[in-house]
Amino acid sequence: MNITVVGTGYVGLSNAVLFARQHNVTSLDIDKNRVALINQRVSPIVDDYIEKALIEEKLELQATLDKVQAYKQAEYIIIATPTNYDSETNYFDTSSIESVISDILPLNNHATIIIKSTIPVGYTAQIKSKFKTEQIIFAPEFLREGKALYDNLYPSRIIIGEKSERAEKVAQLYLDATIEKTAPTLCMDATEAEAVKLFSNTYLAMRVAYFNELDTYCAKHGLSSLDIVKGVSLDPRIGQHYNNPSFGYGGYCLPKDTKQLLANYKDVPQNLIQAIIHSNKTRKQFIVKEILKKRPNVVGVYRLTMKAGSDNFRDSAIQDIMRELKEYNVEVIVYEPTLNIEHYEGYLVQNNLNEFLNTSDVILANRMNEDLTEVKSKLYTRDLFGEN
Repeated sequence: MNITVVGTGYVGLSNAVLFARQHNVTSLDIDKNRVALINQRVSPIVDDYIEKALIEEKLELQATLDKVQAYKQAEYIIIATPTNYDSETNYFDTSSIESVISDILPLNNHATIIIKSTIPVGYTAQIKSKFKTEQIIFAPEFLREGKALYDNLYPSRIIIGEKSERAEKVAQLYLDATIEKTAPTLCMDATEAEAVKLFSNTYLAMRVAYFNELDTYCAKHGLSSLDIVKGVSLDPRIGQHYNNPSFGYGGYCLPKDTKQLLANYKDVPQNLIQAIIHSNKTRKQFIVKEILKKRPNVVGVYRLTMKAGSDNFRDSAIQDIMRELKEYNVEVIVYEPTLNIEHYEGYLVQNNLNEFLNTSDVILANRMNEDLTEVKSKLYTRDLFGEN
């Protein structure tokens, strides 16, 4: 098959590498540096499986800036462009998707267009009507940053937003690309598939918020969070996963997906969805107050990333904490080895680890790392398990 994947972020590049193991894949992006890296078999994102596959596997993968080359011969075109949440409209910014579709249809009106970007509930039906085409299918992704290819190779489920023979073929296309070929597949209407994505991520945000509020209670009363979390999590109905306290949920998906779901609840009774979002704000405010009690002159932020094994720090919870500290006239410096700049949004970037550790009065770490073992007296973290 000739498959084109638009976008080279976690979703796009993991899909491109997934299918390039069996099919001819063209990866399209507007960033010439990313295109050059992929053609040199260097991953532009941090993902162990992608990095290894690009080096070690024989992939039929070519990256390009040329839309005509990418679209004309494609049988499937996967759209994996960013859809950031616009707080003014209470809606995902889907302009990148619509721009891609506008480019595709004059060049190729027979390819099946698979939207992998996260979209609002009801969007697929609207966009098919707008462009007067039935060639569009939505298929939600369920990937973790830093583990995107792994989660494609070993998926928890494959969901296709259409009930049709074509949808069954798309589901089979994804299933055939997996390692074990046993993942459950489910075809449903597009609107239900859109809802599955948003409700899944909002549940995960709720779980993060729950264990963070448990940890806040423990911190206020001098209790052992570790003991209580372990005791609660041993109940098999709750489970020992996604239970590690943090500075708040963040990253690219959870903040925007929870807000979009809440926007979709307009005129629908709810309390919980709104509470999840408010809980995350409250958690970050609590963290700031705890740091201020230490009366630091300089607060060092160890990594902007939310997770170990990721280079993505879009909407990371630590950045809200940094902004709050700045409001209290606390100097904040950042250790982030993925940044090759002197300042990030007005904060000094210190990439000499020893100097960073020595300069900081308090060091904030969302997740522990062996770099910090010698400065535990300065360290502020809520990490219990040393994992994401």
